[in-house]
Amino acid sequence: MKIALYTGTFVKDKDGVARTLYEFIKSIRGTGHEVTIWSPDIQEKVKKPAINVEKVVSVPILLYPDYKLGFFGPKTKKQLDEMAPDIIHVSTPDLVGREFLQYGKRNNIPVVSAYHTDFPSYLGYYQLGMLNPPLWSYLRWFYNNSRLTLVPTKVIKERLQKRGIKNVVIWSRGISLNRFNPNFRSEELREAWNAHGKKVILYSGRLVWYKDLDIMVSVYEKLIQKREDILFVVLGSGPAENDLKKKMPEAIFPGYLTGKDLSRAYASSDILFFPSTTETFGNVIQEGLASGLPAVVSDLGG
Repeated sequence: MKIALYTGTFVKDKDGVARTLYEFIKSIRGTGHEVTIWSPDIQEKVKKPAINVEKVVSVPILLYPDYKLGFFGPKTKKQLDEMAPDIIHVSTPDLVGREFLQYGKRNNIPVVSAYHTDFPSYLGYYQLGMLNPPLWSYLRWFYNNSRLTLVPTKVIKERLQKRGIKNVVIWSRGISLNRFNPNFRSEELREAWNAHGKKVILYSGRLVWYKDLDIMVSVYEKLIQKREDILFVVLGSGPAENDLKKKMPEAIFPGYLTGKDLSRAYASSDILFFPSTTETFGNVIQEGLASGLPAVVSDLGG
């Protein structure tokens, strides 16, 4: 089977969506299917024929320059015509995702969509709440024109169904216990953090305010005044990083980690603190639990 996949970002480990798609593609390619990925945001080091990746024309997003806004041009249409896919998988319902959906409808190719990101929940953080009704109207149209809409959790499935979106099915997530487990705990790393005799509270994820980082700052300010045996470690990168460093001067900011460095950081901590209310799933919670950490999380979101 030939599968055409469109996603807003395809940079390995950039976020939970990218990690999910890398595992997904690895799995389906292992069963002999042909997959080509289109994205405005790709990992330039990915070379053919390892994974077939095509970059669409794009510009940085004004409010979120780490991600890009793509455009569906004649080159992409020609590539799809030459591929003649049997199925189209759309992971991002943006302008390009819409064109992939329309391409499938025009050519009688089934389109499956995935709801990875709860975009409506972000609007309040950018004072754009007035756009919530038209955004849900667009999403309802988009997903109801797909054969199936894949979601990671029961909570998100029920939310979409209440919004009038049909044919919603759960596409569950797993995690590699070889990559995340307590055996990666490193006393050497804890010494580098100056964590001797302290409980390490770990945050891992994109450093953007819609992850409810204001709650983390508030908890930090309260605990740091009362407890000398608490250390905050903040993993990741993003536009809020500099502000967080100013608001949390005694926290450790190791930056954006991958591979064994990420595994060691998880296992060498004591508590995972993830306050985000905007997740559809939250891969980092699985990563923390698999690494032996109790997780303190929000009761909202996926």
